[in-house]
Amino acid sequence: MKLVYVGDPMCSWCYGFGKELSALVDRVPDLNLEIVVGGIRAGATDVLDATGKRFRLQHWQRVEALSGLPFNREAFAAREGFVYDTEPVCRAVVAARRFVSGEALLSVFRTLQNGFYAQGRDTTNGRVLSEIAANALDAVGVQVSADEFYHAWTGAETKEETQRDFARARALGVASFPTLLLEEQGRTFAVHSGYASVSALEERLSEIEGRLP
Repeated sequence: MKLVYVGDPMCSWCYGFGKELSALVDRVPDLNLEIVVGGIRAGATDVLDATGKRFRLQHWQRVEALSGLPFNREAFAAREGFVYDTEPVCRAVVAARRFVSGEALLSVFRTLQNGFYAQGRDTTNGRVLSEIAANALDAVGVQVSADEFYHAWTGAETKEETQRDFARARALGVASFPTLLLEEQGRTFAVHSGYASVSALEERLSEIEGRLP
C-alpha cells in the first residue's frame, strides 16, 4: 500500500497536520509514503497587506489550538513587502527528493514548515531554504551542503518536476490541503482532507482495508 500526502509547506493546516502524519507513519511502518507538493499559492506576486496578514493569523490561531504547535506571529506580522509565494518552498521539497524519500522526506518537509511558522524565517528565499534543508538532511543522516542543495533547488529539472507535482495534485482532484490518499491494487482511496488526528486516520485506513478484497 502507498500513502500519498498532498500538501504545501506554507499551508498552516498542513503544518498542524504534520505531527499527526508523522505519528501515523510511525504506527503503520509498512506503508510507503509519497509526498506531492500542491502549490497553494505558487507563483503569487501580490504583496501581503495588513488584511491578508490578519486573515492568516486567525487561521494560525485555530491551527495552534488544535495541534499545539508553535507559531511566531510577531515575525510574520512585522515582515514588510512579503510575497506569499509557495512555489520556492514546494520546490525545496522536490529538491530534497533528490536525496531522500518517505519518512525522511517528511522530516525535511516538516523542518521547512518549522522554519517558516515557528522560527519566522523567509521560506521564499532560496538561500534560506537551502540552509534549512541542508540541516534537515543532516539530521536524517544525509550530508548535503547548503550550496549543493541550492544548486539542486535552482536547477531546471527541479523546477519542471515541481510543476509536474502541481499538475498531479490537480489530476488527483485535490481541492484542499492537506489531503491524504491511499493507493492499493490500482485503486485510489480518499483517506482524509484537512486536519485530522492520528487516531482518526488509523480508523479510516482500517475502514478502507476492510473493503479491499
